[in-house]
Amino acid sequence: MPKASVTRLIERDKKTLINFVLDIEKYPEFIPFCIDSKVYEKKEEKNSINIIADLTIGKRPFTDTYKSDVRFDKINDHIHVTNIDGPLNYLENNWKFIQKDNFTEVHFDVDFEIKNKFLNIIMAKSFQFGLNKIADAFQKRAESL
Repeated sequence: MPKASVTRLIERDKKTLINFVLDIEKYPEFIPFCIDSKVYEKKEEKNSINIIADLTIGKRPFTDTYKSDVRFDKINDHIHVTNIDGPLNYLENNWKFIQKDNFTEVHFDVDFEIKNKFLNIIMAKSFQFGLNKIADAFQKRAESL
């Protein structure tokens, strides 16, 4: 069961970064191994935004698509993601944003289990490295906005 977390201090305001993370359809433009994304549903309510989306990850011809339930809590500036369908037994990740002067501290953690036990073992050994590459890509893109 790969678990990892990362914290970054990014020179952007909190609202810009939250909107950036919620712009799931742009992920293939800058996230390593993200081949495609599709938002099926986006509902904005008074205190939340709820999104149902697919991400296709991998390297052709080895790709997989998983469907996620993305919930943004506007009051606490927190994004919580769980899987709905796909190659995962479960997925849970969290984004937390804390404004600090001209910077935003971004906390991201992820916990998941792949249905394929062999792939799960491989991912467990290299996931922190992969998460750091993804965080680097997010930070670089966010700072270029």
